[in-house]
Amino acid sequence: MLKVLDSAVPVACWSCSVAHNESTLFCPDCSKIQPPSTGDFFSVFGIERRLNLDLAALERAFHRLSRQLHPDRFVRASASEKQWSLADTALVNDAYRTLKDPLRRTEYLLKLEGVEMGAPADASRALDQKTNLLEEVFELNMQLDEMRAAKKAGQRNAELEETLRQARKWNAGRVEAVDCQMREQWTRWDAGDAAARTAAQRELVALLDRRRFLSNLLRDVNEILKD
Repeated sequence: MLKVLDSAVPVACWSCSVAHNESTLFCPDCSKIQPPSTGDFFSVFGIERRLNLDLAALERAFHRLSRQLHPDRFVRASASEKQWSLADTALVNDAYRTLKDPLRRTEYLLKLEGVEMGAPADASRALDQKTNLLEEVFELNMQLDEMRAAKKAGQRNAELEETLRQARKWNAGRVEAVDCQMREQWTRWDAGDAAARTAAQRELVALLDRRRFLSNLLRDVNEILKD
């Protein structure tokens, strides 16, 4: 179940003048559509900033808002309301695509918190980790180059293909391990105080960087093995 977040910044409905949450898409009193939200993607669905979300509840909220914003509901509305419905629809779609994806949600929340992506506070440790990872995959990159050359020459190397399949399985396991570590940091961030959140943010930046690197590597292996 999504936890609703109450805004401390009320605004007046353009139609009935009743105050409501600044991120509310429809007035709770007269049900009129409101100008596009100025809040973040979490506030679009009226939820607090968290990394662990009830995705089923998020999907239900998305479909509910999508139905409310459907163009058929605004055939006889004013030009402004029609324009707002289109803008709100685009906003809801963007918010849903971002929040339902664990990596995009993590990166988005960190940016909301003012974290500079790609520049973790412990930069020296992050550099050491990436250097070690680069050293570990050097041989794999050589194998990928060898496979590309073989394919270009119209040849097949069954032994090398099997080696790359094993490498794919190994790196898929690494991706899952990183995802597990990220979920642990989500819980740490959601439940923590300011100090705990700062520490979790630092870890998440490094994990996101590692996840992107491993994902790109897996993509390259999958690409060479797909034929």
